Amino acid sequence: MQKDITIRKAKPSDHASIIAALPDWWGWRDLTPTLPKLFLNHFYDTSFVIESRGRMIGFLIGFLSPSIKNEAYVHFMGIHPDFRKKGLGKILYERFFEICCEQKRTIVRACTSPVNAGSIAFHRKIGFQIESGDDEIGGISVTRDYNRPDDHKVLFKRHI
Repeated sequence: MQKDITIRKAKPSDHASIIAALPDWWGWRDLTPTLPKLFLNHFYDTSFVIESRGRMIGFLIGFLSPSIKNEAYVHFMGIHPDFRKKGLGKILYERFFEICCEQKRTIVRACTSPVNAGSIAFHRKIGFQIESGDDEIGGISVTRDYNRPDDHKVLFKRHI
């Protein structure tokens, strides 16, 4: 990792800068409703921000499942487009996996939209398996209507 890059635990006050980055980082798709502030209010101990020279260039919002004692979930992870393919996403996930192992979590789950080919490739590359869904889009298994009608998701699972 470059010496001008740092990783720190997220803070509730990071929400505004993360929300501001979403449109640019995701090709102007409006994903702001998918990241309410409650995630940073309640899960900042298991979430991270990565910075370069004081500027946010990535984040991971994750939590330990309160209901399924051996599982954890990454709700959102993003890297600034100028910093992708440098291993930073993997570093964020590895930091999250460390917390999971300390807390005896053996399964990490995540999901993405079937249109996000970069996210699908990234998750596969770092060891996630795509879970069987109820349909297929572009040769990828998806779960239809995951959060609401027409909101299909690719579901991931990784044993750590």
